[in-house]
Amino acid sequence: MEEAKIKNLYDLSHTMAAALLEKHQYPWEALGEIGDFILALGPTLSPEEYDHPAEDVWVAKSAKVYPTAYLGGPAIIGPNTEVRPGAFIRGKALVGAGCVVGNSTELKNVILFDHVQVPHYNYVGDSILGYKAHMGAGSITSNVKSDKTLVVVRGGGEAIETGLKKMGAMLGDHVEVGCNSVLNPGTVVGRGSNIYPLSMVRGLVPAGHIYKRAGEVVAKR
Repeated sequence: MEEAKIKNLYDLSHTMAAALLEKHQYPWEALGEIGDFILALGPTLSPEEYDHPAEDVWVAKSAKVYPTAYLGGPAIIGPNTEVRPGAFIRGKALVGAGCVVGNSTELKNVILFDHVQVPHYNYVGDSILGYKAHMGAGSITSNVKSDKTLVVVRGGGEAIETGLKKMGAMLGDHVEVGCNSVLNPGTVVGRGSNIYPLSMVRGLVPAGHIYKRAGEVVAKR
């Protein structure tokens, strides 16, 4: 499943997690290592550029974190990122430069590349969001199947067993997700694709496509 490989989803020059991701073929293979990667990277960050406000939490001095936001470690918040009131960062969150983590948005075990926006009432868990990916208001990742079985990524007539009970969505660079959409466990969205509002997405959406509804995924003109 070539479309789902890291090399086809992401430009690794836009994340501090490049050293982690380049070890793997598929992005979900890195999910179990995010916490340890942050714990190793955090102490190497320059104290002239990063504050260390709590145990296992590093925040760029140029970032804006509102007083009512919660930052649980391990976590890194990159330069010029805004973490808005009521945001809940539960831990194992590597947030890049120039990102927006919005009011009531919850992050858990995630990598957000630079300039990702999750600005309004989003849940992002066990997921990786590529450069300039944007999730519209109320859109969420669902990271556990209702029957609690292991997640399988399906697309192009192929199926990949991930071995994971928890896996949300892998969004490529420049992906746009419409408001109030649900990205089901094992969703992979290729670079530059768009998801219509109110969608329920499952499996692989190829790069450069528009997901309108199940069975109606069309190439961009």
